[in-house]
Amino acid sequence: MACSFIPVDAESHFPIQNLPYGVFRPLHSSNCMPRIGVAIGDYVLDLAVLDEAGCFDNTSVSGRGIFAQPSLNAFMAMGHQVWREVRSILKRLLVSEEPALRDNLPLRSSAFHHQRNVEMLLPAAIGDYTDFYASKSHAVNVGTLFRGKEQALMPNWLHLPVGYHGRASSIVISGTDVRRPCGQMKPPDSAAPFYGPIGQLDFELEMGWLIGTGNKLGQPIPIDEAKEHVFGLVLVNDWSARDIQAWEYQPLGPFLGKNFATSISPWVVTLEALAPFRIPAVIQQEPAPLPYLQTKNDAITFDIRLEVYWQSDANGSRERIAVSNYSNLYWTIEQQVAHHTVGGCNLRPGDLLASGTISGSTKESRGCMLELTWRGTDPLHLNSGQEERSWLADGDRITMTGWCQGNGYRVGFGEVTGKVLPATR
Repeated sequence: MACSFIPVDAESHFPIQNLPYGVFRPLHSSNCMPRIGVAIGDYVLDLAVLDEAGCFDNTSVSGRGIFAQPSLNAFMAMGHQVWREVRSILKRLLVSEEPALRDNLPLRSSAFHHQRNVEMLLPAAIGDYTDFYASKSHAVNVGTLFRGKEQALMPNWLHLPVGYHGRASSIVISGTDVRRPCGQMKPPDSAAPFYGPIGQLDFELEMGWLIGTGNKLGQPIPIDEAKEHVFGLVLVNDWSARDIQAWEYQPLGPFLGKNFATSISPWVVTLEALAPFRIPAVIQQEPAPLPYLQTKNDAITFDIRLEVYWQSDANGSRERIAVSNYSNLYWTIEQQVAHHTVGGCNLRPGDLLASGTISGSTKESRGCMLELTWRGTDPLHLNSGQEERSWLADGDRITMTGWCQGNGYRVGFGEVTGKVLPATR
């Protein structure tokens, strides 16, 4: 197993096998401009400094300032061959047997920052955001709650990846507080709608992927080429106002109930880093999808463990409330990209596509409060029974994490976290 000269704990999410990309700003440096780095152990490796030192000479990125930028967009637009080339150089520089960086103390001093001494920023300038509805267990549970067991799945659900266009402007980086929204609601027992702070604030455990190279308007991405357009994955918490959503969603779907905040994790884990954790799809697709959604090979997913933690202002310790897995998704990344573009829609570098809530077949694997509490009728008992939650309360903090478990190492995503603040009218 390859090891870096930077010490990395076995449970760290950032060994040399990962090397996720992010955008950061040094907190204690004469040059505090945002730039691109990779995570290794407890450190961030500054790629702009490596570029200036000639570490990327004779490559497509050399001397172009690709890494001295406040987003990954320009790098992502260069394509998978360049991504692979840069990753290979970074692994060679960081491996324990290679002296070029290890023994160059001045370069090490300027290129490495401890993670506690940097501010992480949004990894991309996200121009468009699409949220899918790709977990069958989630769709069945939600459909059962709102329409009954016999009509849980809508007629189209097994034939295409259902999705909607979200709001890119309200995507925020992990650690950003989320203010409880106000809006118009109409409970079933109310004669008329009313306006006020929502009561049914929810999280959604999701994963998202950033588009690297896009496609031209009118030219769909074939399913067997889709993965070449995907740069990497992040954790996503798509906060939801269920009471607003229940009143507004017919006939056009999510709007104010979903556009007030979407949190993402700062580190983008590449498909190359995730490749060892590709597994055959665990959910059989029946009926078989139409040809444009079929791959030449068997459908592939990822074995990524996902966890959700709750913490309140009243109690400093956090408590795990859900455990799921990326493999619970019915529709694959390739299918969602192919379907998104089949009508000619052009994806662009930095676009974010998210999976929708990732739920499994057990209660513990349900990926949102709507399912965990069965629309508020079966509250969670937390903090050794001292607190109860049907929905999120002001002061609650939700933290999501995820990782792939290798032989003696983890390839992880870090965390995405956010605290609920009281509403302002």
